[in-house]
Amino acid sequence: MSIWLDGALRDATTASVSVFDHGLTVGDGVFETLKTVDGKPFALTRHLDRLTRSARGLGLPDPDHDEVARACEAVLAANPMPLGRLRVTYTGGQAPLGSERGAHGPTLVVAVSETTRRPDSTAVVTVPWVRNERGALTGLKTTSYAENVVALARAHEQGASEALFANSVGQLCEGTGSNVFVVLDGEIHTPPVPSGCLAGITRALTVQWTGARETDLPLDVLERADEVFLTSSLRDVQAVHRVDGRQLPGAPGPVTAKAMRIFEERSHADLNP
Repeated sequence: MSIWLDGALRDATTASVSVFDHGLTVGDGVFETLKTVDGKPFALTRHLDRLTRSARGLGLPDPDHDEVARACEAVLAANPMPLGRLRVTYTGGQAPLGSERGAHGPTLVVAVSETTRRPDSTAVVTVPWVRNERGALTGLKTTSYAENVVALARAHEQGASEALFANSVGQLCEGTGSNVFVVLDGEIHTPPVPSGCLAGITRALTVQWTGARETDLPLDVLERADEVFLTSSLRDVQAVHRVDGRQLPGAPGPVTAKAMRIFEERSHADLNP
């Protein structure tokens, strides 16, 4: 397995990042996860744009899109696979042991691993912790991910693949690595970005392609929604058949099934929408 690290392909078993890298010591970094199909990344331009937005939100220098694209191409060519998870990580680089940054410059890592198609439906749980919709990192895809690690572990303990958060005012927000949609009276709704959720790439395409509405929703909408589904780079559109103890029989329901079909058709027709 080969990865890209700071300007070149390297053997994944011997490549190394400094133990003083700010991404390791304080989580000062941003990342993107892309789906790859037969060695081609999906929605690369959108992911690079979001990587830059996240970097700017942390005060990091803008990543060089051409370099990142070259790195992605090189990694995918070196590691052929039918369906992959491509990870681009961009950190503050080597720095002192503290919150201040050093002068070394950013670290760029691109790696890929093989994956398989997700099931058509899954189970989710709600968790007692909340998203802070007014925090410094709100809306940024950063490497400060421990909150998601804890919540996802809770979900796995309860036989689910995802955990859903409310925000600080009790509104439905997002999952640990996904956006959430609900169907009410045949209409698709998803929390708006000001709720504190990440502006997901798959979320945006699903809103665009299905006409879903961005709506402030109370967390308890999950108790009465006709259908629930998740979106993310690796899930695409995935139905939910259980929320906590509530079963949603027949998932994917008709509205979700249509959204799944639309996304599959449109994404296959254009790998860089």
